[in-house]
Amino acid sequence: MLSSSHRPYHRGVAAQVEPTLTRKGMADVKRDWKAEEFEVLVTLGESTTAGGWSSSRERCWASRLAALISDVQSRPVRLVNSGIGANVISVSSPAYEHSGKPAASERLGMHVLAHRPDLLVISYGLNDARGGTPTSLFASELELLVDDVRSACAPLVVLAGPYFMTDFTVGGERWSHADIDLFEEFNRVVAAVAEDRACLFVDLLAGYDRTPWLIHHDGVHANDLGHLVVANRIFEKLVQCCSGLALHTRALERTAPRWRDESTLSADYGHRPFQPEST
Repeated sequence: MLSSSHRPYHRGVAAQVEPTLTRKGMADVKRDWKAEEFEVLVTLGESTTAGGWSSSRERCWASRLAALISDVQSRPVRLVNSGIGANVISVSSPAYEHSGKPAASERLGMHVLAHRPDLLVISYGLNDARGGTPTSLFASELELLVDDVRSACAPLVVLAGPYFMTDFTVGGERWSHADIDLFEEFNRVVAAVAEDRACLFVDLLAGYDRTPWLIHHDGVHANDLGHLVVANRIFEKLVQCCSGLALHTRALERTAPRWRDESTLSADYGHRPFQPEST
């Protein structure tokens, strides 16, 4: 359950709306969370955010996400990857003393705020679950993390749920407090905080679909395929919610030359190519 002392988020992260059509043909309102292109992406998280065991820097999910965003924009987004291995969300986490430091709550200044991001992806839960952090404590610390960011700047905040993993004994007794059911519980907590704090939520567990070959042989980290799933999952959420990612595409629609040519395929069976006014 979320803390009763939370401070609601009232800043105008997104007020743009665009009408869409429902199945009944009636106008519906689609919330637009970001109507401009992104300039600075900061990714804050644990070892998988840092790169895990992807085979190269370019294949980790943060780099792949930045590449996906840059590909559809008129200018590239600048990536700042602030992932630290064995990181936990706060100094209050039971595993803090055995974790990679500083914790997320200790390092917002230099690792997030100093870069003035307009897009921030926060990815915590896996290590806190493994390290014995109660879900109630994790929820309150995640709320405070979002609030502290927004007291200094106003990025679009994406909260990613925990990653999938296959070996819950890695790290010994100190890091063996979790199982897949607890991961699902943490996932629900992250989703609830995202709704309460007006953040986008990305369900990574659903993206993994408990697929073991997306995990490195160490049983914990995403391999190249897993990183690709994570990046695509986050990008999918962004393009569904941010019209700014469509600005360049919509401009190209008016000027791009027609490149399709099915004449050979039609001629293979003795037909002239179909040439409607627009297809």
